[in-house]
Amino acid sequence: MPASGEPLLEFLEVMRRLRAECAWKAGQTHRSLARYLLEETHETLEAIDTGDATLLREELGDLLLQVYFHAVIAEETGEFTIDDVAADIVAKMRRRNPHVFADAPGGSPGQINEAWEAIKATEKQRDSVTDGIPPTLPALLYADKVLDRLARAGATPMPSGDDPAEEDLGDRLLALVAEARESGIDAEQALRNAVRRQL
Repeated sequence: MPASGEPLLEFLEVMRRLRAECAWKAGQTHRSLARYLLEETHETLEAIDTGDATLLREELGDLLLQVYFHAVIAEETGEFTIDDVAADIVAKMRRRNPHVFADAPGGSPGQINEAWEAIKATEKQRDSVTDGIPPTLPALLYADKVLDRLARAGATPMPSGDDPAEEDLGDRLLALVAEARESGIDAEQALRNAVRRQL
């Protein structure tokens, strides 16, 4: 049965009331909530790793709470509303999926991803390879994204570092991430799975 959207509207009203009537929630800011967004994201990833659909449903709710919390704070200050957030992502999905919404050719999943990245690149107009890549990402994921950007720019990674042993290990780790990329494997997830097998 398709979603009606009614619980989302009710949730918005719940969050507005909590901001008005709960002293703790009224005192929160985008910055003070940042740690909770990070925690809930990691808990959602953990739920995905377990394969527990009930747990995933719960954690997605907690993650949605963070989205609505930030949107209600922004609404109060006149920055934007939850409708603005939704409208922006709808517009982005329509722009970046022309094979669905604009009768553009589709192709393979790889070709669709390339088209997505090309559209994204024209929208972002980045000044450097690392623009838009959060440096706080886990190291393997950060490496994967930087390698992707370098490949798109026609550049190759350069070894660096003052400690030869550290440099050698870093280069080997980077090579493994490159190998994973070439094989279509998510290095971050592969390592998470390997660690989980040890528990």
